[in-house]
Amino acid sequence: MRNRSWAPRSWVSTATGYAAMAIGVLDIIRAVLPAFRRSRVGEITGFLPGTFTSLAQAVSLVLGVLTVMLAHGLRRRKKRAWRAVMVLLPLSVVMELLHAHRPFTAVVSVLVVVLLVIDRREFNALSDPRTRWRALWNLLGLGALDIVIGWVVVNAHSRYIVGDPDAGERLQHVLLGLVGVEGPVGYSSERTADLVYYSLLGLGALTAVTTLYLVLRPERPVAELDPEQEKTVRELLARHGARDSLGYFALRRDKSVVFSPTGKAVIAYRVVSGVMLASGDPIGDVEAWPGAIKRFMEEAERHAWVPAVIGCSETGGEVWTREGRLSALEIGDEAVIDVAAFTLEGRTMRNVRQMVNRVERAGYTCLVRRVGDLTEAEKDRIRHAADSWRGTDTERGFSMALGRFGDPADAGCVVVTAHSHAGSAPKTESSSEAGGTSKAGDSAKPRGFSKIEGSSKTESAEDAMDAEGPAGGGSGTGGDIRAVLHFVPWGTDGISLDLMRRDHEADPGLNDLLIVKALQAAPALGVSAVSLNFAMFRAALARGERLGAGPILRVWYGVLVFLSRWFQIESLYRFNAKFQPLWKPRFLVYPAARDLPRIGVSALQAEAFISLCVPGVVSRRVRSLLPARFRTSRIP
Repeated sequence: MRNRSWAPRSWVSTATGYAAMAIGVLDIIRAVLPAFRRSRVGEITGFLPGTFTSLAQAVSLVLGVLTVMLAHGLRRRKKRAWRAVMVLLPLSVVMELLHAHRPFTAVVSVLVVVLLVIDRREFNALSDPRTRWRALWNLLGLGALDIVIGWVVVNAHSRYIVGDPDAGERLQHVLLGLVGVEGPVGYSSERTADLVYYSLLGLGALTAVTTLYLVLRPERPVAELDPEQEKTVRELLARHGARDSLGYFALRRDKSVVFSPTGKAVIAYRVVSGVMLASGDPIGDVEAWPGAIKRFMEEAERHAWVPAVIGCSETGGEVWTREGRLSALEIGDEAVIDVAAFTLEGRTMRNVRQMVNRVERAGYTCLVRRVGDLTEAEKDRIRHAADSWRGTDTERGFSMALGRFGDPADAGCVVVTAHSHAGSAPKTESSSEAGGTSKAGDSAKPRGFSKIEGSSKTESAEDAMDAEGPAGGGSGTGGDIRAVLHFVPWGTDGISLDLMRRDHEADPGLNDLLIVKALQAAPALGVSAVSLNFAMFRAALARGERLGAGPILRVWYGVLVFLSRWFQIESLYRFNAKFQPLWKPRFLVYPAARDLPRIGVSALQAEAFISLCVPGVVSRRVRSLLPARFRTSRIP
């Protein structure tokens, strides 16, 4: 579905951003490479004091680096970036005139300044949320850039180098120069030696000053769901939660929320790499959705974020595209099972029936319970077992995962566990405690988007989960627990799969057994509908293998099958299809086609398929070395 762009973007911010980047890059190149500094009037600079010209070139280098760093903020219409560039570009013009270099760059700089002044009201976007950990990334990123540029500076004047220093000595000269200390590399020209010294010192000073500023500035951490907001969202879910199976995932505490003016609807979101990502449909009265969407779009506009929605329903997509002037793209289908219609009888269910019977004969017992009926010790055992099977330090999931287990506020969730008994093969039975049997869903990956984790080639979603990491759910970790499914409430009579994890040494087909037992126990829990996994591009896979599929569809089908070697695309679809579900389409809502790559990367980051974070072991080590007042900040 196509629609008008959500907001016309001024060409000034984009043009000036790229122009500032070009100016900065040229400043860096001319400051680093001697060949680019020669001009017709270059002889004039020879009459100026050598230290002055060397210092000026070093300043030009630092200005170029700063301008390049600020160019992205200009393109995003950031107010602070505009202010900084309005200072840097005039300085760049002065440096160009003093050096008598080609005047073209100076003229372009003046034109950019004029455009920035004329269209200054365009640059009104607020700063993004921040933490002091950004200083660490600044230190590492700028430090690496300093070493690269410094290496070029040292070696660009090779004809003036005294002797033949090796690579180690040259690197040592760069590292020492960044902290203002003369290194082992000598130059026959005093002017060249000054230029290298001041350039390295300027780069090091820039990194130190910007890092210190980021450490000392007031912290404004990423917003999270506070208790009062969570209470309001729960009240809206109690009245309107049946509309969307993904509604309960809005209670993730690493999401922010925006309410409609009436407070009757809310949208949960997270900002990732400049993209304001919402998930699922708005929660609340449909009549209040437009108000919440308007507030959402206004918030995105204020910060120059790209608005996007992943996993909304067809109804939600229609409202989003109409009210937000956005476009929509179908990205897959959600598998929903009608409990009353589910049966293991019949030819179509033969494979599932045989698998379940085989696993039962292997001696597994299944328990289906409400989380509120578990003791704290049982919660700890299940949580520990599930964590040990995760195989990664980062918990995956965003749009279709809750990210926690056993919280007292989530007593209505349903957990299904499979147990084995060493040395015996007891008859498998489905039992219920305090409320009858129940079914639940969760994967070694959080459900939906996060279920599509990278792994080796698989024949089924369950087999792919086996590849996640070492087993740990036996008696050594979770006692006799060998697999776990976790479901969250979906209205008053439904549950939605959140987590599915299992010991990879357990018998194949264990997840089939858990799902079947959950479905069989559902009536006793008052559950009439169960939402399972989300299957990416399910319609393309289903139609692409049919007789008469066109060439374009067959090519797309082939691409998806090829990608299934590493991602659970085809295998997850076939795993869901075994249970004969109803398929409900889910959509991605976006402003324009040019934003899709950025939104895709941000969604993968949110779901933790791409991690730009400090690894957990490192972050814990770093945090332990920090003063106590800094340890509350989260490493992003």
